[in-house]
Amino acid sequence: MEQGIDKILLTEEQIQTRIRELGAVLTAEYADKNPVIVGVLKGVVVFYADMIRQIKAPCQIDFMWISSYKGTVSSGMTIRQDISADIRGRHVLILEDIYDTGNSLTFTVEHLLAKEPASVKICTLLDKPERRKPGITLQADYVGFTIPNEFVVGYGLDYNEQYRNLPYVGILKPEVYEK
Repeated sequence: MEQGIDKILLTEEQIQTRIRELGAVLTAEYADKNPVIVGVLKGVVVFYADMIRQIKAPCQIDFMWISSYKGTVSSGMTIRQDISADIRGRHVLILEDIYDTGNSLTFTVEHLLAKEPASVKICTLLDKPERRKPGITLQADYVGFTIPNEFVVGYGLDYNEQYRNLPYVGILKPEVYEK
């Protein structure tokens, strides 16, 4: 698996240090709000598990599963699983693995806003602003790392359902996904 990695962009240690920092900020932000923390499956699972353990405030967990990619191509948004919590009047924090084109995150935020929460904020592990589609103005409230426009895998991120279990974020060799 590792022979497909061109280089390590973020080490496991860098990721864990940043998650602890974000956890302290989110603990202060949500100390008295009992938020619903929504993870967008599947890529967020590793980040989600580590992040919620660093938020030292009462919270409820929930998940959405949105399909948007086949290989490296965005194929449109489909909700495969919606949240189960009633978020009307509740504070919602979306945890996302990567914010790149903005299509799926904008779709997710609009979907959740239709359920009339008190607030919706976004915490993303990775922000790739160079990939943002024209007209996308949504900003993440909390960002782990801003990264270059490279195809990244690991720490939950995949290429065709592979590489999610790497403990770091690596840049995938182009010959792997250009086959």
